Amino acid sequence: MGAPPGYRPSAWVHLLHQLPRADFQLRPVPSGFAPRDQEYQQALLLVAALAGLGLGLSLIFIAVYLIRFCCCRPPEPHGAKSPPPGGGCVTWSCIAALLVGCAGIGIGFYGNSETSDGVSQLSSALLHANHTLSTIDDVVLETVERLGEAVKTELTTLEEVLSVRMELVAATRGARRQAEAAAQYLQGLAFWQGVSLSPVQVAEDVTFVEEYRWLAYVLLLLLVLLVCLFTLLGLAKQSKWLVVVMTAMSLLVLVLSWGSVGLEAATAVGLSDFCSNPDTYVLNLTQEETGLSSDILSYYFLCNQAVSNPFQQRLTLSQRALASIHSQLQGLEREAIPQFSAAQKPLLSLEETLNVTERSFHQLVALLHCRSLHKDYGSALRGLCEDALEGLLFLMLFSLLSAGALATTLCSLPRAWALFPPRNPNALCSGSLPSEPPLQSGACLSSMLLSRLLEKAPLT
Repeated sequence: MGAPPGYRPSAWVHLLHQLPRADFQLRPVPSGFAPRDQEYQQALLLVAALAGLGLGLSLIFIAVYLIRFCCCRPPEPHGAKSPPPGGGCVTWSCIAALLVGCAGIGIGFYGNSETSDGVSQLSSALLHANHTLSTIDDVVLETVERLGEAVKTELTTLEEVLSVRMELVAATRGARRQAEAAAQYLQGLAFWQGVSLSPVQVAEDVTFVEEYRWLAYVLLLLLVLLVCLFTLLGLAKQSKWLVVVMTAMSLLVLVLSWGSVGLEAATAVGLSDFCSNPDTYVLNLTQEETGLSSDILSYYFLCNQAVSNPFQQRLTLSQRALASIHSQLQGLEREAIPQFSAAQKPLLSLEETLNVTERSFHQLVALLHCRSLHKDYGSALRGLCEDALEGLLFLMLFSLLSAGALATTLCSLPRAWALFPPRNPNALCSGSLPSEPPLQSGACLSSMLLSRLLEKAPLT
């Protein structure tokens, strides 16, 4: 099957399409796009379940790490005033993980924008295709009505005027038969008339779903951003309550991140299966929904030399009928007008109607050519299989980065929290107990100055 103009499956489509698939019994599943097949649905659910496995392993790792930290750390010597070794490394590893998460947020915003652009291109292509189909129906309807009106008025009047000349009446009746035949041929060209499937409705449904998807990801991105910023703020101000709250929020966002990974992975795999060979699935689905013949659908979806125009015969017969009417009207003008002056007005009106009909016919020939609708089909595929798929991959990268960063943060925050000094820094400077000597004045002064600066720092 010929690919639409400008569309070729990308390397990501080939790579994702080649990934092995299996159902719940771990039996191999073909990679052909079959969303109604139960085994294929199970394969996609299994892909999404891999994210659940990643979430479970992350939670187990975090739990084991924290249990080891709480239960297996060596006791601190009595009266020790220096922080345990490795404290700075723990804090900086937490900060680095949060910065990686912030970088992932930028990737997520880019991926969300790319996905939205791809879906918008799909909706625009559907709307343009609907405009073409509606224009075909309107032109056919106007042309048929114009020919019918000409048969009822001008040709009837002309027969009455020329009733004394039987050969002229015969020519007029021949023009009537040709006009009726042309109207019948043209009426069969409105192939989309009466079809229940509306591209406008499909575009509206796609846009509706995309708006909520875009909003949901924006909220998730902002939530991850707020968690990262407030965690950094808690570390900078050494606020224990803020760190505790952000630890709980990090756990929630970690679950959401892994959930989005599963959703994005299953969608990307299914989309790659569709984009590897879209013509067959789209043709079969459209035929099922519209009831149109496979010849018409193959002509517009494939649009190559191997598929002939299914309307060519009707167009040829219509053109011959219009040419025959034109020839008969010219003969009537030569024979009837010199003898019947009353025949001039209906003949001129018929000539004008015929000229307008021929212009509409040429417009209809251009509209019925597969070029326009096939171009819309290719534009829809490029939006869905290039921009939208690329955006999904960037969103999956964001979700993985945020999940890794938050898992590292959850492991580091309790250790960083344990290194925070007491709430009253003057107690450290003067000695919390009578037996404890005060700390050095320089360290005390710098600690108090840093604390005051952090308290006065604006929240940006």
